[in-house]
This record gives sequence, C-alpha cells and structure tokens, in this order.
Amino acid sequence: QVQLVESGGGSVQAGESLRLSCTASLYNYRTYSLGWFRQAPGQEREGIATIDTYGSTRYADFVEGRFTISRDNAKNTLYLQINSLKPEDTAMYYCAAIRGWSNALVQGNYNLWGQGTQVTVSS
Repeated sequence: QVQLVESGGGSVQAGESLRLSCTASLYNYRTYSLGWFRQAPGQEREGIATIDTYGSTRYADFVEGRFTISRDNAKNTLYLQINSLKPEDTAMYYCAAIRGWSNALVQGNYNLWGQGTQVTVSS
C-alpha cells in the first residue's frame, strides 16, 4: 500500500522556521514528481512548490523566497523548508506525488497524497 507521511508541523511564533518532511513508500521513488500544497480553513487547497524527476523546482508566486523544496531520493523523502513564518502561513500542509515528469502546481495533477501536517503560526 502506497503511503505518503508528512511530519514536522507544529505551533510556532511568527518569524520562526520549520522544515516539513514527507516520507513515501514508493517503489522507484526517483521516477515520481512531487509537490507541496496547503489548505487553510475555509479556503481551497493551493500549490506551494513542486520538484520534478530531474530535481528542478517550481514555486508559487506567493512564496517570495521563504519556501524551499528539496528531495532525497536515497531516503524516499521530500522536504519543505519554511523561513520567516507568518500567521497567514497557518494551514494544513500536504505532500503529493505523481509518477513521471510534472511541474504542475495544481492538485488535480497528483494522484497520491499524504494526510497532512498542521502548521500554526501565531503573531
């Protein structure tokens, strides 16, 4: 059974940093393109960043250099470093995967999802 498991969320103060992780039980992990999404209460899920099978990255416009996506294929793990956290970053953060090359920042492009990890930022 394929599983994506996020971790690293928590409650922090504005200005602090977090590193989220997503470990996947995917065979041939390096052949999957991966993404991070988030969903705040009452809002639609939005794409944050993607990393393709070559390691190339793409970010949403709102990232403003505060988010960094990376992957470690040897550990089957995806990361999201978030710096200078703001209260508006409060959301459930999800990782997603799709086999093959993709750099789409739309949730409909991905068919594998984790359960999410909560990030809460207080001012």
